[in-house]
Amino acid sequence: MQRPVLITVLSLLFIAVAVYLWVLAATLLISPGTLSLIAGSRFMYGLELAGPYMILLFGTGYAVVGWGLFRLHNWARVIVILVMIIGVASLVPKISMARLGFPIFWYGLQIALRVALAWYLAQAPSVVDAFAAKAEPRIRTGLRG
Repeated sequence: MQRPVLITVLSLLFIAVAVYLWVLAATLLISPGTLSLIAGSRFMYGLELAGPYMILLFGTGYAVVGWGLFRLHNWARVIVILVMIIGVASLVPKISMARLGFPIFWYGLQIALRVALAWYLAQAPSVVDAFAAKAEPRIRTGLRG
């Protein structure tokens, strides 16, 4: 079974976020105060204030999940679904306090995209088949031994 295109795009996005967080952490470690810790807030959900080492740790986590998603590991798919759920939960206060107009549209669009991606990862037949096909050889080899 071939990897679905959207899975490849999501894994590359997770790896891009990891590179961004690593560059941010390296900049903060080499030259403290150059950038704000808030620069990582979109991807760390409040934990960016813990400092550059936490940013580095989150970057590593995003890279591992991106690699796992690219390799069609089911644990990575579950983690991405959880990240999407946390992202929706973090947007609820923002959309409830937003002014009418573009902010409502922007936060609503982000919520809709995250829900759609989580639903796609959990329910799409092509995704379920791709991850099941990846897990199948392990099950077969485990039964032979």
